[in-house]
Amino acid sequence: MKLFDCPHCGHRLYFENAQCLNCASSVLYDPWHGRFALSGADGVFQCTNADECACNWMAEPGHAFCRACMLNQLIPDLSVDGNRRRWIRVEAAKKRAIYSLLAAGLPVAPKQSAGDEAGLAFDFLADPIGGPGGERILTGHDNGLITLNVAEADSSEREKRRVEMGENYRTLLGHFRHELGHYYWDRLIRDDPQRLVAFRALFGDERADYEQALKTYHANGAPPDWQQGHISAYATSHPWEDWAETWAHHLHITDTLEMVHALNFPLGRLETVEANGLPHSDTGGELQAAPSEPVAVPEPFERILARWLVLSEASNSINRCMGLPDLYPFVISEVTAQKLTFVHGLLNGGERNWNKT
Repeated sequence: MKLFDCPHCGHRLYFENAQCLNCASSVLYDPWHGRFALSGADGVFQCTNADECACNWMAEPGHAFCRACMLNQLIPDLSVDGNRRRWIRVEAAKKRAIYSLLAAGLPVAPKQSAGDEAGLAFDFLADPIGGPGGERILTGHDNGLITLNVAEADSSEREKRRVEMGENYRTLLGHFRHELGHYYWDRLIRDDPQRLVAFRALFGDERADYEQALKTYHANGAPPDWQQGHISAYATSHPWEDWAETWAHHLHITDTLEMVHALNFPLGRLETVEANGLPHSDTGGELQAAPSEPVAVPEPFERILARWLVLSEASNSINRCMGLPDLYPFVISEVTAQKLTFVHGLLNGGERNWNKT
């Protein structure tokens, strides 16, 4: 995520801004160019959802909705108390997820029909269906349709589920990135024999019975040594879940480091001086600060990971000083780093043959 400039006065804007706090200009995010534009300028109009869920994106030319809201298939029942507030929070997280997809050059297009697997759609629902005792809404992905239970927009409910599931981390943005990982597995890997072979070598054979794998995981949990090869305990349940978790973490890492770059925050290592007078890095290895300008070619993931390890260590330590949980409570093993590198290669491999069927 970046910082932005007001198109009228140049004052700093944040991603969720709809008005410049310096000059009071009404602004809208332009996803095509990755910047803000003045509302009402040539071809720049509010999304219809501006007054519904605080959408601050410009409407697509010739459409009533913005590029992100066009993906919505079902929204929460707004007659239910609290659902509009929940929807606003859900949309804010969704737009951050969509921002990363567009920045990576990934195809983001709405479904054209119920059978359209290439398109993307969202259902934001509340449980139970049919009243008390009815079916609960489960967050998940099915052929390009991502369903999210809006109850998770309430921090107390989300924390309750996090504890029940034994998770270190649970956020709305994390849900979106994980489920989008499933969607892009279909688009990037499923029908590409070469990529499928490489995927199976790292993540395992996805042809293993998925339902049985999840039942086994929920009954027995992750193996004791799961951190040696997986980013999370849930990633051990099935190769598809390992992929989705790894995909999500790649987006967590790169998006956060983009903001660090925007803040001009250097990530060099602290050095001490040994007895012989030579500098010594107390966390091992040399590390360059983030470049002052964006690099022209994709950066090797090992350099990105090196900066991330410094940032996550510092952030976790700061949080502990405040009595807060670790910002990034995960261990990136050598095997997990290889999986993250695989994702990075897919997102930065130059020209892609996107699967459209």
